[in-house]
Order: sequence, then C-alpha cells, then structure tokens
Amino acid sequence: MSAPPPSERHTRLSGRAKFLLAVLATYAIAWLLRPELVLQALAGFKAMLLKIVPILGLVFVVLLLINLFLDPVRIRRHLGAESGLKGWLYAIIGGIFISGPPYVLYPMLAEFRTHGAKNSLLAAFLYNRNVKIHFLPVMIYYFGLRYSIIVSVYIILFSVLSGILIEKLLGRTPSEPG
Repeated sequence: MSAPPPSERHTRLSGRAKFLLAVLATYAIAWLLRPELVLQALAGFKAMLLKIVPILGLVFVVLLLINLFLDPVRIRRHLGAESGLKGWLYAIIGGIFISGPPYVLYPMLAEFRTHGAKNSLLAAFLYNRNVKIHFLPVMIYYFGLRYSIIVSVYIILFSVLSGILIEKLLGRTPSEPG
C-alpha cells in the first residue's frame, strides 16, 4: 500500500505542541481580559528563570563531566568487599550524580552485584538517587539553601544507615567467599 499524496496527508500535532498551543491560547485570552495580570505573571517567570538558569547550567556541566570520566568498570572495581570508605564515597556520589529512570539502573546494579559489589553499597547508591542535583536549584528557590542542605545531608546519612541494615539483613553478596 502506498502513502497518500501530500495533499491528503493529515498532519498531527504532538502532545507537546498541543500543550504549547493551549498555554499560548490561555495567555492570549488572559491578555484580552486582564493584560496587567499577564504582564505580572511574565515578570515573575522572567525573575525565576534568571535565578535558575545559571545554576542549571552548572549542574549540566557537572553531569556531563561525570558521564565522560567515570566508566562502569572503574566504579565496579571500587564497590567490592574490600572497598572500605572509598566504596561508600563512590556509592553516595554515584547515586547522587546518576541520571535516568530507575528501571535502567537495576540491570547495571545487578551486574555490579555479580562482580562483587556489596549489598550495602548498592542500597546506598539507590537511596542517594533522592538527592537530585538537577532539582536542587528549584528546591533552593522554593525552600531555601539551609533547608535544602539539611534534607540532602539527612538523605546521605540515612543512605549509609540503610546500607548497613541491608548488609546485616541480607549478608554477603553472591560472589563473596564463605
């Protein structure tokens, strides 16, 4: 079956385009009804954007550097039974800086585990995904720097506690002797 000629093709807008058009239409209607309110909303948006964009730029540069210079083989080597404090540091930092959906991380973490990564470090890694670097600017904007730091530090401390508890409950990893 051949494709219909260009004159008969129906172009469909993506959901993103529909949303953008709906927002623009809403602003147009609001402009007709209360233009001063629209100007006030746009000024607030501009102020928030000017505060957040520089911080987001820094966050993306840090994420780029992490993705360029840390490979899974190197990380796996440092998450084993003899990793000590260095292993905890890698698990915490890795969990904070890793991006992507969790279902993509599970196979990677399972591979780490088969190569000798400790259960406690894998648990800490997963727990620290809750410290979202890319959300920190927004969190700081809404809740303040002090609150954001305290919450982040608590998440990190409880990741260690959670890891220790997991290790006590589950014991050795499959590749450990004994």
